[in-house]
Amino acid sequence: MAELEDLRGFVAVVETGGFGRAARRLGVSKSIVSRRIARLEADLGAPLLSRTTRGVSPTEAGLEFKLRSERILADLEEAEEAVARQGSGVVGRLRLAAPLSFGVRHIAPLLGELAKRHPRLEIAADYSDRFVDLIGERFDAAVRLGTLKDSSLVARRIAPIYGAVVASPNYLAEKGRPQVPEDLTRHECLIYTGTATAEWSFRVGKRWTAVRPAGRLHADSGEALMAWAIAGLGIAVLPTFIIAEAVRGGRLEPLLTDFPMPEAGMYLLRPPGAQVPGKVRILIDALVERFSGDTEWDPCHLAAQRRAAEARLQASSAE
Repeated sequence: MAELEDLRGFVAVVETGGFGRAARRLGVSKSIVSRRIARLEADLGAPLLSRTTRGVSPTEAGLEFKLRSERILADLEEAEEAVARQGSGVVGRLRLAAPLSFGVRHIAPLLGELAKRHPRLEIAADYSDRFVDLIGERFDAAVRLGTLKDSSLVARRIAPIYGAVVASPNYLAEKGRPQVPEDLTRHECLIYTGTATAEWSFRVGKRWTAVRPAGRLHADSGEALMAWAIAGLGIAVLPTFIIAEAVRGGRLEPLLTDFPMPEAGMYLLRPPGAQVPGKVRILIDALVERFSGDTEWDPCHLAAQRRAAEARLQASSAE
């Protein structure tokens, strides 16, 4: 009779393509994983893996056994969650990927609150701007910002994300203030390399126009771009949740506020499947409660909304 840990070890080896990588995922030694697979193959009387110098791959019998092993493990997890809901709440391990800046500023406090509410929930958070492979790296969910590409993952839109053009007072005093989006082509721009698009888009009247920024400083971190902008090294487009404190403190000034940029989104992604695990469900509920409905968590955009409302009121009074 196969032990559950043997099944977990076998699934990990197939998904990672090696005993060493599976051992690192499971947090055990390579020899333990090897013994578990050998025990499975001995009990079943059939080879489950094909071993070569380039790694391991499942045999035909191994592929079938992996599918059935995954069902067993998924059923067990669902049964544990069902029992936990009748008792002391959610139980298990939630592995979440989140963007670096947004994750540290906003997701980490929320996860801390979840940990307090659910004392039997274990949380492992990966804060990075890289695009993780949820299925291959066995993440339960990921928080992503921006515009999503088509994929097999299940996505839930949580809230809008806004961007703003900013520069330091020193930069503007030396280089001048752009009045229209096209003016940006004559400025030193700070380029974010974490997206596929190389253009900044603005709504001019009833149409959208794109500007291709140019500059000598590039980074895949919004925090790095903000530091360069504060230092007077150029103009940046950054999420308003990052720049709020710098704008309030006068270290950065919003530019081109009459030309809105496209609205992006905050999404919760999870692997495909009709059944939403309880640990993911409570995360979704917490994200929706915290971030949807208003922008109190994004004071920079909230201030922009208030300024726009005041401008509309003044224009209406003048009429």
